[in-house]
Amino acid sequence: MSEILQLRNISKTFPGVRALQNISFDLKEGEVHCICGENGAGKSTLIKILSGAYQPDEGGQILFEGRSVTLSPHVALKLGIQTIYQEHVVFDTLSIVENIFTGSEIVHRGIMQKKEMRRQTAAVLKYLKSDLSPDAKLGELSSGEQKTAEIAKGLVFKRRVIILDEPTASFSSVEIDNLLDIIQTIKKTGLGIIYISHHLEEVFKIADRVTVLRDGRKVSAYDIGGLTKNTLIKDMVGRDPSTFYRRERVPIGEVVFEARNVSGNGVRSISFVLRKGEILGIAGMVGSGRSELMNVLFGSAHLDSGEILIRGKAIKHATPRSAIRNQMCFITEDRQNTGLFLPQTIAQNVTVANLVNTRAFVARRTDDARTGDRFVEQLNIKARSSQTRVVNLSGGNQQKVVLGKWFNTNGEIFIFDEPTVGIDVGSKQEIYRIMVDLLKDGKAIIMVSSDMSEIISMSDRVIVMKNGQMAAEITTEQITEENILTHSIGDKTI
Repeated sequence: MSEILQLRNISKTFPGVRALQNISFDLKEGEVHCICGENGAGKSTLIKILSGAYQPDEGGQILFEGRSVTLSPHVALKLGIQTIYQEHVVFDTLSIVENIFTGSEIVHRGIMQKKEMRRQTAAVLKYLKSDLSPDAKLGELSSGEQKTAEIAKGLVFKRRVIILDEPTASFSSVEIDNLLDIIQTIKKTGLGIIYISHHLEEVFKIADRVTVLRDGRKVSAYDIGGLTKNTLIKDMVGRDPSTFYRRERVPIGEVVFEARNVSGNGVRSISFVLRKGEILGIAGMVGSGRSELMNVLFGSAHLDSGEILIRGKAIKHATPRSAIRNQMCFITEDRQNTGLFLPQTIAQNVTVANLVNTRAFVARRTDDARTGDRFVEQLNIKARSSQTRVVNLSGGNQQKVVLGKWFNTNGEIFIFDEPTVGIDVGSKQEIYRIMVDLLKDGKAIIMVSSDMSEIISMSDRVIVMKNGQMAAEITTEQITEENILTHSIGDKTI
């Protein structure tokens, strides 16, 4: 098989971050080449380079059918490289035919050839052994059927390379099997397929070769016949635990929070307890249901069934406001869009959450300023004063403002969703110190994180999520990167 695509010494640097370092990779005709790695390994950055969305750093080279190319989204499509992202990029109100041909209509003598476009679509769907009608509206299809329609587009336009990014997220088991069958079918046409997945059972079913990324580097590559699951997991992990941050441990007290068979927002039958002085880590791959669960617990998403108890009392908080009244705090992952009012000052941001606990919705400026000044000093926020606008702060200092906002509510139960994402090492350690200070003050913390070293170093216990369910609950002595990853990508749930 000849090589369609080659990457030679590809690197990508963002401000303060080396996302990829000297990646070399190739794709052959008629093969499925899987790329595996933990969250943050560099998979998404590599995809965006291949699709032309990102330009690599100088010094690397991309070859398509032996010719050196500079990719942009337009050039990639023109060459025949199609990327199918985890989130569907489709027009829900249009049919399959219209989604395939919009912007690339077949026109003869100024007249659109609708019958021919429909004929080509129907022929490809038949080849894929799909019973979908070319006229079906995309918005009425399941996730698996929408993915089939996107693959059909690649075949209609005779793409040379199809990149599938975590394609089975939110799929049923039947849809997963159907997609894997389709992939086995289309590779017979000579297409090269790059398949990104953390579901190892899928990788071992369809891969011809596997490349493993870790921390932005290529660490190994295998023909699938000589690879075992244990070897693959070890390559994905591969870090020295002695380099992890080591936090001070705090005596753990009584149960202050409990979830009993909680279902809703895509998660099912989740049960756990949280104790005073404890950090309960929530681990899992992207799309496993971690953030969805946090939104249910905080009232940002609907609780379909089950119970939430605080200090033994069942709480029916349907909204974030009532959650705050029950002394819950939610430090969200997307601090800029959901955690902060960027044009406002530090003082205005740290006092806003406390307004739900007061009858007056107009806070006095002098009180705001005093409160803001107190948190600037307490949290070591690097700003001239509490009147500094939050938009002018660094990522780490913005995160401290989010913390100050919630500290001002006198909360007892804190949910941290990706607490240190996008901030520098020094700011990370300050956030960790603040979290430990909360524990010393008798608070309890639920922490969602994609940073494995953060989960291991900060958690007293770890719950591993997979496909919206609990895959494992891991006690202190058993918290290792390999153990967490095995449950994250394994076949079992509890």
